[in-house]
Amino acid sequence: MVVLQTMTLTLSPCCPRDRADFIDLELDPEVMHFLNGGAVDHEKTDPKDVTFLMPRGTEPHVWTARRTVNDEFVGWFCLFPETETTAEIGYRLRRKDWGQGLATEGALALVNWGFRAAGYDKIVACTLAVNQGSRRVMEKIGMTYARTVSFNSDPLPGIEHGEVWYELTRSEWTGN
Repeated sequence: MVVLQTMTLTLSPCCPRDRADFIDLELDPEVMHFLNGGAVDHEKTDPKDVTFLMPRGTEPHVWTARRTVNDEFVGWFCLFPETETTAEIGYRLRRKDWGQGLATEGALALVNWGFRAAGYDKIVACTLAVNQGSRRVMEKIGMTYARTVSFNSDPLPGIEHGEVWYELTRSEWTGN
């Protein structure tokens, strides 16, 4: 992995020094609302036992996002290879950094890297259908709605509307 630079952010491969920032992010109930309904109880939750990513600073496909001007932690982004040609993008930002275009800025940097350098043919993303903020980010980086998957067993608020999947292909990205 390489360091990615945007107008505002530096995205660096995560490392163990990021662990405390990652855990603090998971303690914010609003940040985790669409993933598990609230803050993560770190006394009872093992990152290996959940359906969402809980990075700890050793994950090979996670970049830590910090403001370039002062190295302040913003959140993290990931581009996880699903297959040799397809990767799934994900992100999580501190609540105080929402609404500033940083999720779009960081995600777009990863999409561009994924197609240019990593050689992916398709990048996908998913979120709960009710997570309008994340859906807007996906659309702003050029992704289009692909499908909705229904769930009935999880008590998470909004799950009854399903999980939406978005995707962007290399040919759509290049305009061919």
